[in-house]
Amino acid sequence: MALEDYKGVYIFAQQVDNKLDNIAFELLGKARDLAKDLGGVEVAAVLLGSGVKDLADSLAEYGADKVIVVDDPKLEIYRTEPYAQALAGVINEFKPEIVLVGATAIGRDLGPTVSARVATGLTADCTSLDIGNFPLNGTPGDGKTKENQLLMTRPAFGGNTIATIACPDNRPQMATVRPGVMQKIEPNKGAKAEVVEFKPDFDENNRYVEILEVVKEVSKTVDISEAKILVSGGRGVGSPENFKLLEDLADAIGGTVSCSRAVVDSGWKPKDMQVGQTGKTVRPNVYFAIGISGAIQHVAGMEESDIIIAINKDDTAPIFDVADYGLVGDLNKIVPMLTDAIKAQAK
Repeated sequence: MALEDYKGVYIFAQQVDNKLDNIAFELLGKARDLAKDLGGVEVAAVLLGSGVKDLADSLAEYGADKVIVVDDPKLEIYRTEPYAQALAGVINEFKPEIVLVGATAIGRDLGPTVSARVATGLTADCTSLDIGNFPLNGTPGDGKTKENQLLMTRPAFGGNTIATIACPDNRPQMATVRPGVMQKIEPNKGAKAEVVEFKPDFDENNRYVEILEVVKEVSKTVDISEAKILVSGGRGVGSPENFKLLEDLADAIGGTVSCSRAVVDSGWKPKDMQVGQTGKTVRPNVYFAIGISGAIQHVAGMEESDIIIAINKDDTAPIFDVADYGLVGDLNKIVPMLTDAIKAQAK
């Protein structure tokens, strides 16, 4: 493999029902940073689907220099095999140095499949991506390094340690990135990208599945990763019924209720409301951590919030180490008083 033949930072621009997922814009923001560190190489978005070419302008506004469009009826609905053939075909043709995929339900299926097809590695669920030097043979300080490698950082061993991984001998360097971890750039309205239409060789083999019916569930909850204000509760809230206090506060302040893993494990709230390493990563303007102790797995999912307000009766709870404001006391008294004060202020 001639590593010097691989150039550029590519992202998989996930779309569903011809609507781009927010993760595509987040990956473009990070791709621009990586491209700058590599000397200003090209940033490209790979757009797969049917009738999706019109989405190219949005990708250009968020940082894509080039949009590679694979438009085919076989790609109308996500299926592993045709999507993997399409993305692997793009990689083999254009030879990107780096490929980023969102760690969504689709990306977690597609990324590993494609990395195997193109004979390279993949680091999953990354929380940080940087360009730097990587020690060969895992021996820091001996002077033997490879320069300008993608350093992919992710939590390991249940979040108790952090691993930095590189792929020095194969290309492309591939990573999946959790939604909400990277920040999208401010859109450059009216920006245009080079649009390249690519036709891969589809092989309708025995791994093609037939989709008989798509049943779409109507969600009753707001996507917490998009919320500007989150009122999050932990096991310390006491009971599922007691979440009514948090719901009242969220209603008063225009926020959304979320929760910790302990709450989900107890069956009090659904998984899509969970913040943390095994839930969703969030970046709200204001994050209320109510009855949450502040385990590292939870903090990893919300520490980038602009303002963190913690309410807990235990003054030694780790959540106070990351909080901007802390209230020590009984949440059953504090939260209703806070809700009433906000309502009074709004009148």
